[in-house]
Amino acid sequence: MWDWPIWGALILTFLAGVAALVLVAVRLRDAWRAFANVRRNIVNPLNEVAAKAETLAGRLEAAGDTVQLQESVRRLRVSLAKLDVLREALDEVQAAFDRVTAAVPRK
Repeated sequence: MWDWPIWGALILTFLAGVAALVLVAVRLRDAWRAFANVRRNIVNPLNEVAAKAETLAGRLEAAGDTVQLQESVRRLRVSLAKLDVLREALDEVQAAFDRVTAAVPRK
């Protein structure tokens, strides 16, 4: 007599679990895509900026020998060194993340 509420509750619980798993899968896919876009949208333009700054530093050194210019070039070189360290750290994180996600199935 009371079998139908029990079966109804079991079916409802099963459907809720399936819906939760689908939601988790969708969120994981979105997070993966966002992480992949970081490299394309942030790291690559950073590399371009660094290359342009390096070229500019070379031009500034060749432009003249004023004290203020030399100080600016020195500060630019320090900033470029810091940028290189940060880019290397980001590459290490990317490599570690790639090793972790190597087992993720792809289409």
